[in-house]
Amino acid sequence: MRILIAEDDSVSRKVLQVLLQKWGYEVVITCDGAEAWRIMQAEDSPRLAVLDWMMPEMEGVEICRRARETESTRGVYIILLTAKGGKEDIVAGLKAGADDYLTKPINPNEMLARLQVGERVLGLQKDLSDRVKELEDALSHIKTLQGLLPICSYCKKIRNDQNYWEQMEGYITKHSEAVFSHSICPDCYEKYAVSQLKRYKQNKQRNEKKRNDDK
Repeated sequence: MRILIAEDDSVSRKVLQVLLQKWGYEVVITCDGAEAWRIMQAEDSPRLAVLDWMMPEMEGVEICRRARETESTRGVYIILLTAKGGKEDIVAGLKAGADDYLTKPINPNEMLARLQVGERVLGLQKDLSDRVKELEDALSHIKTLQGLLPICSYCKKIRNDQNYWEQMEGYITKHSEAVFSHSICPDCYEKYAVSQLKRYKQNKQRNEKKRNDDK
């Protein structure tokens, strides 16, 4: 997993880099807040960031605020590093948008544990995002006809949204997943098919009689 480190102190930055690489993380390093903010906005930016509170150009707390106000960075999991151990400072960092915090000097075991928490949270977010996408894809294939449909009392055509009349099966096909196969019901069979067959036979008999008379 890729992690962004933003730390202006060279010694602390190196310690963080060595620790994270030892734990198997891919590390993206920066030494000031402005550059960290630019990296976070990149399309392929790390989804987990460790930011020092006090940095030149832009402080970690300000990055947290901007991240939560920007759609593309809203999901980044941010751990804030601070030498300020007071409860009011910690609360201020969390209110600014930090997901977690670490006080200096850093305890490696505590840091690893908090990074693992961040990974789990990001994993849950991805799972939820995947489920939402699956649901949206499923819903996109479901079309439901609702409301009042103007239908002709005689020919049964439906008036569409453009105020044109079209065949019922055409309208329903456009607004649902229904597929039509044409058949004939018993009533229509008696009314139309049988009568047409009778007329056909009668015409055939008349034509044969006429041919015979002509001979």
